[in-house]
Amino acid sequence: MAETPGPDGRSPARSPAATPLGRFRAEARDAITPRAALVMLGVLILELAFVVSYIGAFHSPTPERIPIAVVAPEAERRTVIDRLNGIPGEPLSGRPADSVAQARTMVLEREVDAALLVAPDGRADRLLVASAGGPSGVQALERVLQEADPSQPVRTTDLRPPNEADERGLAPFYLAVGLVVGGYLASAAASATYGARPANPHRMLIRLGALAVLSVLSGLGGAIVVDLVFDALPGHFAALWWIGALTTFAAAAAGMAFQVLLGPMGIALSVLIFVVLGNPSAGGVYPSALLPPFWRDLGPALPNGASVTLLRNYAYFGGHHTATAWWVLSAWAAGGALASALAARFRRGHRPPEPAGATEG
Repeated sequence: MAETPGPDGRSPARSPAATPLGRFRAEARDAITPRAALVMLGVLILELAFVVSYIGAFHSPTPERIPIAVVAPEAERRTVIDRLNGIPGEPLSGRPADSVAQARTMVLEREVDAALLVAPDGRADRLLVASAGGPSGVQALERVLQEADPSQPVRTTDLRPPNEADERGLAPFYLAVGLVVGGYLASAAASATYGARPANPHRMLIRLGALAVLSVLSGLGGAIVVDLVFDALPGHFAALWWIGALTTFAAAAAGMAFQVLLGPMGIALSVLIFVVLGNPSAGGVYPSALLPPFWRDLGPALPNGASVTLLRNYAYFGGHHTATAWWVLSAWAAGGALASALAARFRRGHRPPEPAGATEG
């Protein structure tokens, strides 16, 4: 049908929505709302943060001030320690040990990462290590000593190698990663089902109780997998169970607190803390002494790093050097639960009053 001319004799212009470009714009506005665009922007930021964090932590592992005990004749001990501490870049931090027995104890109780036994008469020195704490750390130590004095041979003795089914010593790291991911995903699932902000403190406590039960089951499942199924960390079932339970609950309680305080953005914060920052700083693929300063300092303060320390030191080192890790996990668990409870109570006390004519149905 021909278009009717306007009063001036010209054809009327079509509305913008009737043009192909106009229809595309309308469809685009319906398909990608401003809220969806913001969410996608947030995902892009998290993606780039993930890349920066992992590459920043792992791209160039460099030893820095690895603690090492030194056993040497008294007349030489200070000289040897000063020589080790004076290596360019300060890869080692030497400290004296009075005897071989004391040095062994320091290594096995995680006071130091290794011990150097200086031999008299130019014979080969001995390096006592515990590669269960991280084989890559041992390799870095050997390389540093060889480069510092190529003419002096060093013979390595491994006091505590990883179990045969945990050849690279990474089972504690992967177990901790799984437990932390399970914890914050459980809190996210609860929020997706019932809302990020429970209506009252009672529902908050019920949700915390449910997460606690799930955490106990999570710890049990993790212990079964690494001990009974794969035999990677055998002989410490009860300790691994309860460390796993506390790890899961710490991540779940903190994740729930983030969501109660921030709504759906709390899930993004959980991913940022537990995945983007927590995993590369946990001391798994590389021990913390090989990580750059930011990740090395951050790791012990997050549930991931604290859990790796507990799992590894109970599985291989009799639970030594774990007090700080226990406090860190407990603080995340208690802090998350307390923040959620207080936020729910605060919102309960500040709900708007019901209309005067409202009646119960």
